[in-house]
Amino acid sequence: MRNMPILLYFRQFSDSFACYHCRIGKPRDRLGERGAFAMEILRTEGLAKYYGAGANLVRALDGVDISVESGEFVAVVGTSGSGKSTLLHMLGGLDRPTAGKVRVAGNDIFSMGDDALTIFRRRKIGFVFQSYNLIPILNVYENIVLPVRLDGAAPDAEHIESVIEALGLAGRQDSLPNSLSGGQQQRAAIARALAAKPAVVLADEPTGNLDAKTSGEVILLLKMMSERFRQTVAMITHNEEIAQAADRIIRIEDGKVVSERAAPKRGAPANAVSERGAPEKVAPEKARP
Repeated sequence: MRNMPILLYFRQFSDSFACYHCRIGKPRDRLGERGAFAMEILRTEGLAKYYGAGANLVRALDGVDISVESGEFVAVVGTSGSGKSTLLHMLGGLDRPTAGKVRVAGNDIFSMGDDALTIFRRRKIGFVFQSYNLIPILNVYENIVLPVRLDGAAPDAEHIESVIEALGLAGRQDSLPNSLSGGQQQRAAIARALAAKPAVVLADEPTGNLDAKTSGEVILLLKMMSERFRQTVAMITHNEEIAQAADRIIRIEDGKVVSERAAPKRGAPANAVSERGAPEKVAPEKARP
C-alpha cells in the first residue's frame, strides 16, 4: 500500500471531495476569479538571494518574478537545491533578499522593520512546515489558536470551530501532539495556519514526513481548505504528483522560474504548454517508500 503512487490516493479521495462540496456548496469558478475581478495577493519583483562572493558566489534566487491571486492554490516545484525553499523563506519574510521585492496583500514586506515585519507575518501569513512544529505541552486547540493569542487578539470561535470540523479534528481539541498520528498533527498545523485568516498560507513540503496514503489525504485537505475558505495557498514541493492538486504549477531551477502552467484537470494528460512558451511534460516521481 505504501508504495502506490500518491496521485492514486489523491484520486481515490476525490469522491470524498465531491461529497464535501455537497455539504458546503459548489466551489467558486477559479478561472473566473483569474479574470478582471481577480485580486493579486502575492507578488515578487526581481527577487534575488545570493550567498558568498566571487568564485564562491551562489545565486539561490536570481531574478524571480511570480504573481499569485486571491484564492489560488499554487505549487512551486523543483529539485533539491533549485531555490524553492529559499523562495518560501523570502515569501514568508523569514529571510531578507539580496535584491528585489515581495508584496503580500499590497504591502512591500521588506520595507518594514524587523518588529513590524514580525507582527505582519503573524497576522497575514500562515505557515505549514514538514515537521509540523506543534508545541508539545499545548493541546490541539491551544496550538491552533496560538498565533492569534500571541497577537493579543481573541480567536474567532466560529471560524476556529469551522476549521476544526472541516479538518476532522473534532473531539481531538484536548489531545496533546504526541498522542496524534503524523497526519493528525499536520491537520492541526494546517488549522493553526488558518486560525488568523491570513492573506496567504505557505506550505513547505507539507507531506514530507507522511506516507503515501496520508500524503494524499493532507493534500486533499489543503485543496478543500483553499476552496472552502477562499484561502490563497503557495506550496513548495519536489513531488510532481503532489503538485497536480494545485491550480497552477510554477517550476524553478537554479534559482530561476523556468515554466508556469495550469495543473491538468482530473483525467487530463500531464502534458502542457508552459505560459513562458516551452513545452513541458510532467514525469511523476515514485512515492516515498
